[in-house]
Amino acid sequence: MNVLVINAGSSSLKYQLLNPDSGAVLAKGLCERIGIDGKFTYKPQVEGKEALKEVDVAMPTHSEAIQAVLDALVDAKNGVIASMKEIDAVGHRVVHGGEAFNKSVLITDDVMRAIEDCIPLAPLHNPANLTGIRACEKVMPGVPMVAVFDTAFHQTMPAKAYMYALPYEYYETDKVRRYGFHGTSHKYVAGRAAAMLGKKSEDLKLISCHLGNGSSVTAVDGGKSVDTSMGFTPLAGLPMGTRSGDLDAGILEYLMTKYNMDIKEMVSILNKKSGVLGVSGVSSDFRDLENAGKEGNERASLSVEMFNYGVKKLIGSYAAAMGGVDAIIFTAGVGENSASQRLAIASDLEFMGVKMDAEANKVRGEETVISAPDSKVKVLLIPTNEELMIAMDTATIVSGK
Repeated sequence: MNVLVINAGSSSLKYQLLNPDSGAVLAKGLCERIGIDGKFTYKPQVEGKEALKEVDVAMPTHSEAIQAVLDALVDAKNGVIASMKEIDAVGHRVVHGGEAFNKSVLITDDVMRAIEDCIPLAPLHNPANLTGIRACEKVMPGVPMVAVFDTAFHQTMPAKAYMYALPYEYYETDKVRRYGFHGTSHKYVAGRAAAMLGKKSEDLKLISCHLGNGSSVTAVDGGKSVDTSMGFTPLAGLPMGTRSGDLDAGILEYLMTKYNMDIKEMVSILNKKSGVLGVSGVSSDFRDLENAGKEGNERASLSVEMFNYGVKKLIGSYAAAMGGVDAIIFTAGVGENSASQRLAIASDLEFMGVKMDAEANKVRGEETVISAPDSKVKVLLIPTNEELMIAMDTATIVSGK
């Protein structure tokens, strides 16, 4: 089976064509500046096929973008499939499913309406995701479409983990609660961890650390998410690239009053000017911060220390919440590539059975064990693959298995 994975933004569209059984990627790429001056990138993963990079293609809407993707995939010279018939299904990344979806689903009119109902919860993302779905339905009539939600994996959290201590009517009427994000990534690496450890997911307590420009930590008990650091929005939890993470809400009133800011200005600061960028004044990229720290920039070092400390605290709290932990997983941009940050985060956790292997940890983007052989709690580096997870979920839904 071949699955086309679509991740649609307001003016962009990422895509991959892959086989969920083998994990083989046939082609991937990006449509950018949709509705402006379309740029098309196509990267066939088959030997002898030529790539296209930022080629000018008219894309007034997402429908033309999807058509450009399909034309490239079946191109007589550089295509990777002979015809459209070789695309068995399309898996769409949808950011927010609210409480309506606890798993991936075949897209129907009712599903589309439910995704629309979640727009207030993800006003920037869900409309773009809907646009991508409609564009595919227009260009690919009759091909099964599946929605895979970022939030679905976290719908197994108990009320004590997802509720906020606000008047209860805000939950009943307005659905204000912790939803969590990066669910597709956490689900994928948790499954891989079970395979690496040779155990069933149901028998494991895992802490998954998805660390990058956007970061979240999730407690996975018996294959199910029981707590996660992001909240009602992706702004909560750790200090991230440009997001503040958790903070005292009273700070908002204080700053807004003092500097005569409205809520839009304040939220923009929290989302775009805070996090490690705000503390360091240097960059939102952890590589830049590491280099600046080596050159003596104390604020750059402080921002990284704050981030690492935040992850360490979440690991400790989630181990307590689950009554133990079998393995800690590092994934995503920072988690997969920064040996120094992994070591800093996992150090001094010997009291809970974690013992790192400094030499084994000197790797980047490689699925491997980075804890010492005698570590009671295993520490794993697992590159995430959200596209493969979307394709696997899509194949499962379409085949009915």
